[in-house]
Amino acid sequence: MDCTICMPRKPWDLQFLAEPEEVAALRRVLRVHLGLWGLDDLIDAAQLCVSELVSNVITHVGPGTPTTLAVSMESTRLRIEVHDPDTRALPMLLSQGVNSENGRGMELIALIADRWGVQLFADRKVTWCELPTALISPDGHRGGPHVTRAEEVLCLYTAAEPPPAAGSGRLRAATGEEAAIGAIADLLHWLRAHGRDADDALDRAQMRFAAEVGVVG
Repeated sequence: MDCTICMPRKPWDLQFLAEPEEVAALRRVLRVHLGLWGLDDLIDAAQLCVSELVSNVITHVGPGTPTTLAVSMESTRLRIEVHDPDTRALPMLLSQGVNSENGRGMELIALIADRWGVQLFADRKVTWCELPTALISPDGHRGGPHVTRAEEVLCLYTAAEPPPAAGSGRLRAATGEEAAIGAIADLLHWLRAHGRDADDALDRAQMRFAAEVGVVG
């Protein structure tokens, strides 16, 4: 659903050479992107997955290997991929002892991720994992069914309006706020046109909202 109040999470990728010193830089880039995507609670787990996937390339394919990190949304899951050109060195889930310091990368990913796997192509392999989120839709916000229904209404309400210039999340939130105020005003006009008491309906809606969020008057 294309809507200015939704949060677009467009896929992105980054090419690099698999060296130990690159891991910290990749973790920083990932932190920034997930923060912009509103997925702050996934940062630690996602950074760990990237560290292990890249370290796996360095260890089993070799330092300096041309590698690509790709991050996207797969439905409501965060998908992390690491591409490398070696189709022979396949990651394996090994049974390691609790005190083992080596070979636990894929074991950690299996524990953290919803699922993981390896895809083989003619010129590369892709090792991927997916982390669960609390999102209801790939471009949605968190907040439960009330927020989801409101976003659907506002997306329809603003469908005929030209999108604002590209900007920050704060601009998108302000645009959504104006759309919400306009929708509420139009609904009050609708109630009045049908002989209903608009003020009474607004008071009842406010009371319901306060009860649902636990606000004490």
